[in-house]
Amino acid sequence: MASAGSATVARALKLCKDPHRLKPLKCLLVVSGLAEAGPFIGDLVRSCFRLGYPSLALSSFLGTRSVTLPLQNSMVRGLCDHGLYEEVVWVYGKCRGSGCPSDSFTLPSVLKACSALGALDVGKEVHCVALRAGFEADVVVQTALLDFYAKTGRLEVADKLIGLIPEPDLVSWNALIAGSSRNGLREKALELFGKIRAVGLKPNVSTLACVIPACTRLGRLDVGRSLHGLAFKSGHLSNGYLAPALVSMYALDDNLCSARDMFESLQEKNVPVWNALIHAYKEKQRVLDVFDIFHRMTRSGIQPDAVTFVCIIPACENLRDPVHGKCLHALTMKHGIGCQVSVGTSLVSFYAKHGDINSAKWLFDDMPDRNLPTWNSLISGYVHNRLLDESFAVFSEMQFVGLTPDPVSIISILSACSKLKAILLGKSVHAFSEKMDFVSNLNVSNALLALYCECHDLTSSFTLFNRMASRDVVSWNTLISGCVHTGHIEKAWELGHLMQKEERKLDFVSLISILPSYVSIDYLLQGMSLHCYAIKMGFALDVALVNALISMYGNCGDLDSGSLLFKIMPRRDLVSWNALMTGYRRKRLDGDVLVLFHQMMEEDYNTPNDVTLINLLPSCCSQLQGKSVHAFALRRGILQDTPLLTSLISMYTRFDSIRCSLRLFEMGDRLDISLWNSLMSMHVQTKHSNKAVNAFCQLLRMGLEADHVTVLILISASAQLTIANLAHSVLSYVIRKGFVKDIAINNSLIDLYARCGNLSVARDLFNSSNEKDLVSWSVMINAYGMHGNFEAALNLLSQMELTGMKPDATTYLSILSVCSHAGLVHQAKMIFRSMVERGVSPNTEHYSCMVDLLGRRGHLHEAFEIVKGSPHLASTALLESLLGACSVQGNAEIAEGVCKMLLEVDPSNSASYVMLHNTYAVAGRWMDASRVRSDMERRRLSKVPGYSLVHGS
Repeated sequence: MASAGSATVARALKLCKDPHRLKPLKCLLVVSGLAEAGPFIGDLVRSCFRLGYPSLALSSFLGTRSVTLPLQNSMVRGLCDHGLYEEVVWVYGKCRGSGCPSDSFTLPSVLKACSALGALDVGKEVHCVALRAGFEADVVVQTALLDFYAKTGRLEVADKLIGLIPEPDLVSWNALIAGSSRNGLREKALELFGKIRAVGLKPNVSTLACVIPACTRLGRLDVGRSLHGLAFKSGHLSNGYLAPALVSMYALDDNLCSARDMFESLQEKNVPVWNALIHAYKEKQRVLDVFDIFHRMTRSGIQPDAVTFVCIIPACENLRDPVHGKCLHALTMKHGIGCQVSVGTSLVSFYAKHGDINSAKWLFDDMPDRNLPTWNSLISGYVHNRLLDESFAVFSEMQFVGLTPDPVSIISILSACSKLKAILLGKSVHAFSEKMDFVSNLNVSNALLALYCECHDLTSSFTLFNRMASRDVVSWNTLISGCVHTGHIEKAWELGHLMQKEERKLDFVSLISILPSYVSIDYLLQGMSLHCYAIKMGFALDVALVNALISMYGNCGDLDSGSLLFKIMPRRDLVSWNALMTGYRRKRLDGDVLVLFHQMMEEDYNTPNDVTLINLLPSCCSQLQGKSVHAFALRRGILQDTPLLTSLISMYTRFDSIRCSLRLFEMGDRLDISLWNSLMSMHVQTKHSNKAVNAFCQLLRMGLEADHVTVLILISASAQLTIANLAHSVLSYVIRKGFVKDIAINNSLIDLYARCGNLSVARDLFNSSNEKDLVSWSVMINAYGMHGNFEAALNLLSQMELTGMKPDATTYLSILSVCSHAGLVHQAKMIFRSMVERGVSPNTEHYSCMVDLLGRRGHLHEAFEIVKGSPHLASTALLESLLGACSVQGNAEIAEGVCKMLLEVDPSNSASYVMLHNTYAVAGRWMDASRVRSDMERRRLSKVPGYSLVHGS
């Protein structure tokens, strides 16, 4: 009877189709005492797995005292099939502990679980078990080991294993190809495919499914087409498994025609195929096409899965209107997949990218399960919305719940450190990355480079850059941009040359990074060479690059080329207009700025921003125009931007509207030093230098740190006041704060002390300067001239030339001014001649200086010849000065010529007639003097009457 009952139970277990009847059957086994019998428990376990009840199988296994090999195999295989990999490893460990052996059915399932868990140590123990049990020649076990090592990234071990298999089959080769492709060794995957063909094995669907994605990643469309032909010839295209891979491969075609043709040629289109096409269009950022395909998919009766939504939701991030994403969110709830981790993660990212961080946080908190990508999405969302403190809080909370940050987490938090310029916190993240070996990840290294460059720590940037095992174009561009922004222009150029030597082609980002370093006419040829390179490489139509080129030409003074580039642009954005306007503004071509602005407004689609208005304000011819710009900024709500506020303050100062300037200052951010700089500059321009000094003291009391612009304005104010004690205080502050190393500040201090009458301190500052530019020499020469020490000024010019530094127009003007004050005609002539011979073109000021000197010293003929030979139109003041000299010396002949030129410049100037009359009178030519008086009466010109400042009592 017992035997008949046992047979009945066994038959019931094998025939059971209702999972709810499994528990009663288990109870029956326990009551009848059959629960300890291995065969019956094995039947129960297999039935539980077959009916999708793995938890009951696991509890039944735990209740048995003796574990047999068949029971162990049933458990590890069943758990593995249900994806319960941690339970597989635990069951295997329990069986090993009870002395149960392993065979060629046990080990592959355990190794598969180790691969899924990334449990390298457990897998190595299983490998040892396989070796001790003598499975070296077992193809199944060896293939499972090979697959394990390939999937866990130990490809060198996998290579050795396939060499030890006597006759590796196609499954073994497929495992190695899949591991190579998964770990980024796609060229190797193609080589292995060639070996398969060489040994005579016929590739199957699994082989092609591994090799075709490798071709896609490598951009090898030619090889991919050959594989497509092989799949067609082998009859594998009927298998829907290959179709998504082929659609993704043909998406390499920029216009996606081949991918679309491949898709349309399929008779049966399953969900993965639709997902592949959606993903292809999403990668090309063709968002409207993505939604068209999605609508077509749903209309054809195909129900989207989680992968579909994970593909399509990120496409909504590029749309301004979040309504599409919200509709997709509703669809995920309708289809019952909104709670899946991958879908929830995509939705969190979508809401965060659209600035709705509250919805993102609500979704995050409502998710029943969260993985590391979910936390990363929220951290990235906070960083994207500049909620940097919140991003650090979530980063800490993530670690508190037991999750270890991955490279994606590190990149997001490094971005937050960069935006805060938190160098110490960034270095802590760097140390953690070194500990976790994340620095070997190229994206992490690039994020660290960006952090150090943003914090102006170029030493750490170069140290990290030189240690990087591999570098891509982003690495080079980040460091080049960092060098440019920190003023290390020559290092940026060296990096550009070194990059090309290492056969790294400059891309358009490289060019955009380097072009801002060309800031004067001396660099025009270098900028033009980069322009030629851009045309050669096909970057010349990129809008951002053309904008950078327009700015470069503007900075280098070649506005014609910049304007021509602007005119031939097929498409312009607001930056294009602003770039050309900035070039015109720097050249003080106010009329061109206004014309360009009106032209831009006629385009309709370009709305001026703060940069446009900053360019426009200096071109305003009246306060009314400036007020119009002010009103526009108020309407747009951009008046709070400090650069625009400071520009408005400068505009009102130019029109002597001090009250408006002060009101604007009150509106601004008092903690912004540039706002204080504009206030101090206003006081200096209106000759209220004492107020500028008071403003400086006030900003110090507020705890603000002055920058080099603040110090330059302070020195200018002190130079107007010429108070020796104030000059000493300013010098002390400059030394204490380390500004004395700044050449411009040191030059200003030299001028300050010269104006305060302390020539010895000025010379000490000049001598102590480690670097001297042309301005340094010019200021010191001018200081000597100011104090009448003409010999020292001329000696200093000689010293300057001995150092190899060539004087420029400013230097020559300083020394000519010295000669003029000293009456050194011979030396002035020599210097003027030397100036012309050295290719420095004299301007109006140089000619005025020479004419003034020659006129006062009686060299009227030479002075007049210089005036006539000057390429510049002589000013009224210059001609009146020479005419006055003629009058004093009674030279009526030259006076007539000068007067004729003066009347051409200013016909209504009565002073010219008066001076010519006096010249004739001094020379005793009374008839000519009378004729001049008659001309004045005929032209109805009258002498401006004199007046006295001394009033009678």
